[in-house]
Amino acid sequence: MTAYESQVQDTGIRNTSCFSSESLVKLTEIMYDKKWPANTSLYEEGDHADKLYYLKSGSVKITKTSPDGKQIIMCIHQEGDLFGQVDPFQQSTHAFRADTLEDTVIGVIQQRDLEILLWRHGELAVEFMKWMGLMHRVTQTKFRDLMMFGKPGALCSTLIRLSNSYGVQRNDGIYISSKQTHTDLAEMIGATRESVNRMLNDLKARGVLSYDQQHLVIHDINYLRDICHCENCPKDICRM
Repeated sequence: MTAYESQVQDTGIRNTSCFSSESLVKLTEIMYDKKWPANTSLYEEGDHADKLYYLKSGSVKITKTSPDGKQIIMCIHQEGDLFGQVDPFQQSTHAFRADTLEDTVIGVIQQRDLEILLWRHGELAVEFMKWMGLMHRVTQTKFRDLMMFGKPGALCSTLIRLSNSYGVQRNDGIYISSKQTHTDLAEMIGATRESVNRMLNDLKARGVLSYDQQHLVIHDINYLRDICHCENCPKDICRM
């Protein structure tokens, strides 16, 4: 079992909040369900992009490979998320790779079926544009975290994202219900495990965080926000 397969707190944060319930029903009607086992690739960088994926159960990680071959985790999708890359009415290729982290059930939406639906329903087309804008903002903020404020800033931003996605408020701070190894965190910010270990030890020494049975507990989230120059993005953007 990977760190992402452990039981996590359901925060209810979904990237489909921009769709009305009626629009979600319309999208569901054109899906077909498909099951993927754990550790299976849904698509790779450069593959033809002609589908969207609605996650009905399980979890999927989205990654990007750097020029030196290092894999960076861009996002972790969970039940209720819509993901994939489709540019309606034109052809495109995937910029990222998607892999299942556990046994997963996904509703697959073909591009041609989506195009027909968007032609027929103007409100859905507007909501779909909002969703595409949201996904672009998520990607942009992730690259900002990785490039603008160094590895410490990227790590602090990732810890904030973890608190939004898996955080449980306690008297002593925010308990992260999903176990994260130093290797997991390193892959999220494109760093080495050793450098993540040093940065975490520094945060522990400052009283910013601690561990509770291998789970992170954040005691001073404002310190993390200062380091990464937090812009107080909505939680549907500042998430794993």
